[in-house]
Amino acid sequence: MEPLLVLVVIPAAIGVAAEIAFRDAKRATLAATLGTLLAVAAAVHVRGPDAGWGWLAALLVSPLPIACSVATALLVYGHVRERRRPKPR
Repeated sequence: MEPLLVLVVIPAAIGVAAEIAFRDAKRATLAATLGTLLAVAAAVHVRGPDAGWGWLAALLVSPLPIACSVATALLVYGHVRERRRPKPR
């Protein structure tokens, strides 16, 4: 359950929070990327604080959560910015 939380749930929450905070796709994806990277590094450090390879594990695992958070931010951005159809004349 913990890997699912670290790899999917927390990055998705970070992506939603970034989009709500910035309301801009470029800034939200950058914030989601950095926030997810820090969250994964913190989770790996908390899980194995005495291991000297924790930073390497965080680096190797981070592409999946980063992709999840960026995709979530862009998905929320797409739902917020719905295209309106022009009114008929």
